[in-house]
Amino acid sequence: MVLAGRDRDFTEYLRNAALNVLRRFPERLVPEIYALSFRVWRVDDDDRRPYVAIGYNTESQYERERRPEDPGEARWNYACWLLDGFETLGSAPEDPVGGPLYEAEVRRLGLWFEEDQEGEEVETRRELLQLHFDDAVLGLARHLHQSGAIASVLGRPLPVVIFDMYRPGWEVLATEAANPPELIAGFLAWQRAQEDPDA
Repeated sequence: MVLAGRDRDFTEYLRNAALNVLRRFPERLVPEIYALSFRVWRVDDDDRRPYVAIGYNTESQYERERRPEDPGEARWNYACWLLDGFETLGSAPEDPVGGPLYEAEVRRLGLWFEEDQEGEEVETRRELLQLHFDDAVLGLARHLHQSGAIASVLGRPLPVVIFDMYRPGWEVLATEAANPPELIAGFLAWQRAQEDPDA
């Protein structure tokens, strides 16, 4: 569904656009997708240009990466996952609708800063922009679960692993906040084993 004119806001746009992304996943791969990936990134490392790449990992990719000494790593570590070729939503050139909506929202909230601005206020705004986009992505994942969209489009509930390669460890907090506990039990068990290998 495309929203029109002033009725559009960034949250509503993300929800509709993400649903359409899920619908465009290759039909032949849907049966072997075991987790969705929400990779948070920024164009040119600019906190005013965040986006989320919505993808997935498959059982085939897991089998390619799996090692007998640590099968959990291949299953749950995003470094072993499919990462390229996924659609992006947010303030990225590939999303000509989401970018302006995002910018309008953060300007309205007083979080925007200009290229030539410097100082402590800019650093504060950078942090707030990051938190704002994090909230949008976490909210999106929760909405896709609560609305039943993931189960409806992909045939079953699936965990959403959220990560940002610049913030190792954040994916645990983000993924835990975004998912029903039963969907991420395997992910959390692997993370705990990483923290305490003797446990």
